[in-house]
Amino acid sequence: MSGEELQGLAPVVGRETRLVVLGSFPSVASLRAQQYYAHPRNHFWPLLSAIWGVDLVAMPYRARLAEVKRRGLGIWDVYARCRREGSLDSAIEDGVPNDLASLKRRAPKLEAVAHNGGESARAMGVTRALGVAVIRLPSTSPANASWSFERKLAAWRAAFAAHGLT
Repeated sequence: MSGEELQGLAPVVGRETRLVVLGSFPSVASLRAQQYYAHPRNHFWPLLSAIWGVDLVAMPYRARLAEVKRRGLGIWDVYARCRREGSLDSAIEDGVPNDLASLKRRAPKLEAVAHNGGESARAMGVTRALGVAVIRLPSTSPANASWSFERKLAAWRAAFAAHGLT
């Protein structure tokens, strides 16, 4: 076993949430900042900015979250806590899952769950049981260098458009 036990972030989900993006577990930078996708090279906030035509990156974090919720998007992670050295998904050990089955109760208008990358997608069996559309999106992580920003944007934009979030 390596690393100390780390605690994830609370869900950003509201009664109007139609699409939830599930990551795996927050990076070191995100845990330090207590903010989703806080690493400056992560493409999450720039992708949403490009999809919505709003500069989320320039906004204070609370304003970003308000905009996300206003538009029907939710953000959470597959793991509630784990042990991990560094930020790579491959280093996650002893992962304890979040209560993903609670998503329908937390977000009664939920239409879809989008898994942000491969480690998150390992939970697709759980999210499919919710009875909503389940999508695997390319990871926004800087470690996913095989996908260009433009290619990620096309995949993310299509998923958002399919659920009325553009």
